[in-house]
Amino acid sequence: MADAESQTLETMEPNPMWDEESYEDAVESLSEDGLVFKVWGGDWCGDCRGQLPDFGAALDAAGVPEENVHHYPVEKEDDGSKVGPKVEEYGIELIPTVVVERDGEEVARFVEEEDAPIAVHLADRLGS
Repeated sequence: MADAESQTLETMEPNPMWDEESYEDAVESLSEDGLVFKVWGGDWCGDCRGQLPDFGAALDAAGVPEENVHHYPVEKEDDGSKVGPKVEEYGIELIPTVVVERDGEEVARFVEEEDAPIAVHLADRLGS
């Protein structure tokens, strides 16, 4: 059985139509050495299907090594709560959620309802 660290979200497959030139500052911030991206989502989730392919493309453009991007596939219970790897540990209630860590410490977080694309929101939090 694959552990959570080796599972993948199809929705993180980079969007080939994503325009890197429009997001140069965000790509530069995401390319910082030592950042680890933890992504909770579900391939069944409309918000994830809408937002994660562009984020995957941004990480790709930033040259983030695959081993620094951890996918955590989430399922939804009948009551709407989310279940999956590290959901309780990180307090995941809405997806997609992306947590950025540096040296094991959380330095930025994107939660589904933010009003900016994932890459832009995280770059702002990282101080681009």
